[in-house]
Amino acid sequence: MSEDTPAAVTAAAEETKSAEVKEKGFKAFLKRKNIIFSAKRYFVDAMGAMASGLFASLLIGTIISTLGQQLGVEILVTIGNYAKGVAGPAMAASIAYALQAPPLVLFSKRAVGRAANDLGGAGGPLAVFFIAIIASEIGKAVSKETKVDILVTPLVTIGVGVGLSMLAAPSIGSAASYIGELIMWATELRPLLMGIIVSVVVGMVLTLPISSAAICHAFGLTGLAGGAAVAGCCAQMIGFAVMSYRENKVAGLVSQGLGTSMLQMGNIVKNPWIWVPPTLAGAVTGPLATCVFKMKMNGAAIASGMGTCGLVGQIGVYSGWVKDVAEGSKAAITAMDWIGMMLICFVLPAILSWVFGIILRKLGRIRENDLKLSDM
Repeated sequence: MSEDTPAAVTAAAEETKSAEVKEKGFKAFLKRKNIIFSAKRYFVDAMGAMASGLFASLLIGTIISTLGQQLGVEILVTIGNYAKGVAGPAMAASIAYALQAPPLVLFSKRAVGRAANDLGGAGGPLAVFFIAIIASEIGKAVSKETKVDILVTPLVTIGVGVGLSMLAAPSIGSAASYIGELIMWATELRPLLMGIIVSVVVGMVLTLPISSAAICHAFGLTGLAGGAAVAGCCAQMIGFAVMSYRENKVAGLVSQGLGTSMLQMGNIVKNPWIWVPPTLAGAVTGPLATCVFKMKMNGAAIASGMGTCGLVGQIGVYSGWVKDVAEGSKAAITAMDWIGMMLICFVLPAILSWVFGIILRKLGRIRENDLKLSDM
């Protein structure tokens, strides 16, 4: 007997209709819960927020404690250590905030961040990133679905987050740490080539709507690789600030040079040629940092991806010098150290980007107002 009987056809149609209804219902549920599976939300919004969380905890804590150590003010060291101690919770809460999680989910993420960061070891930030996203979205899914939401939402969010941390954070952390060590090893082995690669890649990531600071911290990028990363970030920030001075004047100089080169992203989309000068500058200063000046960034790894933003990159390099001297791996902070940092972080990026920019303007690749920031 043929399977294409009227009854079989009707049953198949009913199953298809039921599946479509379920699919529409699931999509409606996700929409109602504001759960959006997209690269932008996770790798732009969440990662950018994670960098803010890192800045408001680990980074500012490092700055305060370093200042305290240099001035001999113990209370500043204590304050800085407290700030550094909440890096995991701060990152997780920042990610939940970026994902627009409801209050109970947001508040519960502190425990998740603590677990993921602690269990992830050196690669804790990367573990926090992935686990916080999953726990946030699951927490959002159950939020306000029961009459005992105040119990269910924190229980599910913390249970899922801490459970995943126990299962996966050590492996994620080990993988991140291994990749970071591999990059640093390769940079020590091939300082010229890796100086170019690390400087250009991390610098471009800084300008993209992605967090270079979070990435550097997640992979624990320090040493010569950290120095190359600092060089690339400075090339982008100082480069764009100087080459766009004719359009944006002092306001643009400060907002890009001490703020972020990400402000130029809209202009880069319109004319990618404007990205060439600071990127070429980074390709020059990166290997100079690794091969000539041996500039190492042995402070907090997050500083490797900050460039001149609030002078955090330079503070990181300096705090690394102080730590190395204290540990005996560096005899003293020399004049050459300071000269190298000034040249790599400020002078060369400004000169090289300006020269490359002039060449491209002469060739007609960069036109008047291509670098103009809309709010300047």
